[in-house]
Amino acid sequence: MIYLQLFFEFFKTGLFSIGGGLATLPFLYEMSDKTHWFSHADIADMIAISESTPGAIGINMSTFAGFKTAGYLGGVVATVGLATPSLIIILIISGFLVKFQKSRHVQNALYGLRPASIAMITAAGLNVAKVSLINLSAFMETHRITDLFIFKAIILGIVIFVGQKIFPKIHPVAFIVFSAVVGIVFRFSGV
Repeated sequence: MIYLQLFFEFFKTGLFSIGGGLATLPFLYEMSDKTHWFSHADIADMIAISESTPGAIGINMSTFAGFKTAGYLGGVVATVGLATPSLIIILIISGFLVKFQKSRHVQNALYGLRPASIAMITAAGLNVAKVSLINLSAFMETHRITDLFIFKAIILGIVIFVGQKIFPKIHPVAFIVFSAVVGIVFRFSGV
């Protein structure tokens, strides 16, 4: 039963996550809240792993979420569930691509879908920022504003952001490796 539920949840995600892999994030947060298969912190880990491994982020995240929920077969089922709607839609579209491209209705629909996908990606990014940069539980215990923010993570994020802007020719993998090394050093040294 878990495999059927995994397939269905990821099929819905694949069907409606217009805008690519990051657009799957709102669906993963909703799935987390509804099924409790994984936590919001797990989603932040999924993003880190998915961004640092080859392949499409949505596929990587579905594989990771499925594996976390139901092992290897769960990973396969979730991945197939996420990819199936795209495969079906592309097969249908490819049959009448020329007519589809020039359709005024399709162009109007895409006009509306573009801002929707940006909004979904932004909402997901804000959720990731909340999990990665804010420590609400520590703040609730102490009520000190300095305990609300995870300053090391904020500084690292700013350094990576600025580094990518200053050195655009450096491959993103270098920034990912740098971030992983810094994280290991922070955790190992207790900094």
